[in-house]
Amino acid sequence: MKILILGIGNILFGDEGIGPHLANFIEEKYNFNSKEHIVDIIDGGTLAQRLIPIITDYDKVILIDCVNVDNGKIGDVYSFDFDKVPDYITWNGSAHEVEMLQTLQMIEMMGDLPHTKIVGVIPFVIGEDSTFNMTNEVIEASKTMERVIIDYIKSFNIKVTIKKPNLKIIDITANTYIKGITYDIGV
Repeated sequence: MKILILGIGNILFGDEGIGPHLANFIEEKYNFNSKEHIVDIIDGGTLAQRLIPIITDYDKVILIDCVNVDNGKIGDVYSFDFDKVPDYITWNGSAHEVEMLQTLQMIEMMGDLPHTKIVGVIPFVIGEDSTFNMTNEVIEASKTMERVIIDYIKSFNIKVTIKKPNLKIIDITANTYIKGITYDIGV
């Protein structure tokens, strides 16, 4: 089985970069070993529809992103299957989130969507200004998100080992902009 951990978000807008930051953090911190399963990690940034051929190549996808929740507060973490999104959760916070939701819906309409688990957090939405800094609430929430993702990976009897036990997400955020997926833009 091929499993994809996919971080989605815009690192220019603070908390909305949690997806790429956490994906890069997990890649730096952990090794995943299995004779029968493959775990890949991708910082998908804001590519949305350009990720379709990548997403459809996997059996399971763990999507790390921001979510909006009725009566929720910044830093609240939610985990759910894409085909069972609770009524109180929406993806209306930013352009990348709407586009990613539409991308998953398009893949689903074509019958090619792998089982997709969303691990999301409520961000502080900063509007027009840009910043690379995340709020303390989302930095703290990233620890819960990390545990949810690692526990899900372990549920497939994949051996998870820690490469860098003292690594913190704030050690990664300063370099996320130089990572991300390499793709051909057709130029």
